[in-house]
Amino acid sequence: MISLNIEKTLGFISKESVAAYEAEVKAAQEALEKGTRPGNDFLGWLHLPSSITEEHLADLKATAQTLRENCEVVVVAGIGGSYLGARAVIEALSNSFSWLQEKKDAPVILYAGHNIGEDYLYELTEYLKGKKFGVINISKSGTTTETALAFRLLKKQCEDQRGKEVAKKVIVAITDAKKGAARVTADNEGYKSFIIPDNVGGRFSVLTPVGLLPIAVAGFDIDKLVAGAVAMEKKCGADTPFAENPAAIYAATRNELYKQGKKIEILVNFNPKLHYVSEWWKQLYGESEGKENKGIFPAAVDFSTDLHSMGQWIQEGERTIFETVISVANTNHKLEVPTDAENLDGLNFLAGKRVDEVNKMAELGTQLAHVDGGVPNLRIVIPALTEESIGALLYFFEIGCGISGYLLGVNPFNQPGVEAYKKNMFALLNKPGYEAESKAIRARL
Repeated sequence: MISLNIEKTLGFISKESVAAYEAEVKAAQEALEKGTRPGNDFLGWLHLPSSITEEHLADLKATAQTLRENCEVVVVAGIGGSYLGARAVIEALSNSFSWLQEKKDAPVILYAGHNIGEDYLYELTEYLKGKKFGVINISKSGTTTETALAFRLLKKQCEDQRGKEVAKKVIVAITDAKKGAARVTADNEGYKSFIIPDNVGGRFSVLTPVGLLPIAVAGFDIDKLVAGAVAMEKKCGADTPFAENPAAIYAATRNELYKQGKKIEILVNFNPKLHYVSEWWKQLYGESEGKENKGIFPAAVDFSTDLHSMGQWIQEGERTIFETVISVANTNHKLEVPTDAENLDGLNFLAGKRVDEVNKMAELGTQLAHVDGGVPNLRIVIPALTEESIGALLYFFEIGCGISGYLLGVNPFNQPGVEAYKKNMFALLNKPGYEAESKAIRARL
């Protein structure tokens, strides 16, 4: 199970100052449980893991199997929470080079609808030519520009290459239960579909079909993923004492550091497979807490890689940062450093050691250096990169985010600022209905 250690924040803040949050944390947890604060219409994630039924998982696995049997490639079309959760889990659990292997155990998973890059979409459609591909289209409304544009291209290509009847079998919609363009399309075309619950926002949706279906298509055990989240749901429940609740302590610690002038949280990993967990986490916390001119700025680095780029700034730059390190206790494979007769690189002192031991010492050495340099460190330890551990980690961050947002005094479940760029973009593109805005914005240009 996941553990949290805040010892390397002490000296910057005190145990007593963290413990002083207990009453506030309990009030935040009670508000989440009873739905008494802003955002109470988006709390469906809170007990989602324990409410997932075997029948629901079986339906997802059966659909995944249909895609696995009929596709060489599956494109996940979605943006933000509609793709980051799935990608975080798939990248964390996949062989880093599986897409290069000739014999594959699962379809290649690709992503679209998360940008408007013409070259990216052209190159994707070129790659898909002649391939048996399917699409998982993830959109509550069906009108999000980035995703809708990509799906329009992919739908046509799939139908042209594979025929409409096959396309119906290999295009799956994950969308609203009753309304929206994606729902209408799914019903009209006869696509298999799954529902995005109304009370679960995109960034909290990884344990809905939004995340579970692509993860299952990639060949990973969604039963175990959910089981890990269930275990963490129980461990971080409102009835767990504050001192034993890692998510509560995480929320309290980061808010106390913020009060002490630490405005930036850097999520650190020493395993490159966790890169997209960081990307998912950045959206979760940035979109949840960045409101009313408040909020910790969520950043992320991959160590030791970024020690050779961002390491200087972290060590000696402005002291407005703290680090949260995700440490993986056990690797899934074993590799030892060989002996070299000439020893020109001077590494024979490592001969016979596991590569992971070298990595762990880099991790420990970095922690000591950064703390000495004025950077508080929190450390989250997960047992290994397994479905259970990743499921637990995702839920830990979700419940920690809900508590932390309420401690900060914002609604952590809306995102009003996301709409600003869309209005300008639609006006500039002369979208029908935006005539007045178009006239006004062009006058500014």
